[in-house]
Order: sequence, then structure tokens, then C-alpha cells
Amino acid sequence: MEYIKTEIEGVYIIEPKVFNDARGYFMEAWKQTEFNEYIGKVDFIQDNESKSSFGVLRGLHYQKGELSQAKLVRVIKGKVLDVAVDIRKSSPTFGKHVMVELSEDNKRQFFIPRGFAHGFLVLSEEAIFTYKVDNPYAPQAETGIRWNDPDLAIEWPIDFSEVQTSEKDLKQPFFKNAEVFD
Repeated sequence: MEYIKTEIEGVYIIEPKVFNDARGYFMEAWKQTEFNEYIGKVDFIQDNESKSSFGVLRGLHYQKGELSQAKLVRVIKGKVLDVAVDIRKSSPTFGKHVMVELSEDNKRQFFIPRGFAHGFLVLSEEAIFTYKVDNPYAPQAETGIRWNDPDLAIEWPIDFSEVQTSEKDLKQPFFKNAEVFD
């Protein structure tokens, strides 16, 4: 696998080596020893999966405090635009984001450390999205930031009228009012 550093410290794009032949393909999707060597030790404890249709935008979500989560995300069907926003107040990239296309074709993965808000937009007719987390879901610690916050200036590639999101995500605070990490 190739571990590609992004412009934000700690956020990585991971490209697996894919072996194709007449039968299909084979790849190692995750290898703990290699992951630890490039990124560091993260104890993933839970795998999650979602299925969404075109225009579904999930995010920007995160969990606060000791219940925050590091995530390793990938798409096994379809295509999404995935975004990680740095919400660590002490970081030189506070308020900046990294955006990457994840798809069944490119098989890329995206590592998002603790201290980031995360979201994705489905660009294909349907997408199956899977991710590992290092802390369980904790509804009491769950929060988010408005996906279309003008201060974040995330360039979502579809018209806002086509975005499908939850009522909860429509009511998330703007970045300037969000709870952030120190």
C-alpha cells in the first residue's frame, strides 16, 4: 500500500496495490503492521457500513472529547467525495479541509485522525461506504458542523438543491459556533 500524506498533518490517503486478472482482483484492504509503521498505532474496535443514493450528504460529524474517533474509510460500491475538516484549535490548519474521491474503481482509503469533522457526498447512483473507528458510537458525544458553512468553503460538486441530508444535519451549528478541540 502507498500512504500519501495530505496538506493536513495526520490525514492520509491510502492506495492499495491491486492485482487484477481474468478472474477479478485481489488486494490487501488493511494491514495492521504496515498501518502502524506509516500512521501509528490506532486500535480500531468497530466497523460500520452505510448505503446511500446519489446526492446523499452525511456530515459533517464528529464525537467530542475522550469519545472522539479516528476513522479509516473506503467505498466498496459507487463513488463519494469525502471531506475531513481540521477542528483542532491549536493546529496550523484549523478550519482547513482535505477532500478526496473514494470509489470502487480507485479503491482508495482515507485516514482521518481524532480532532476532525467528517462527511461525504454520494456522486454515484448508489454507494456502499465502510469505515473502521477506534471508539464506539456515543450519542451523548455526537455533534457536527453545517455541511454548507460558507466559512469552510467546501466546494461540493453538485447543486445544493440536489443534496439529500438529515434534519439533524440541517440544524448543525456553523463552524464559528461549533464545539472544537483544543
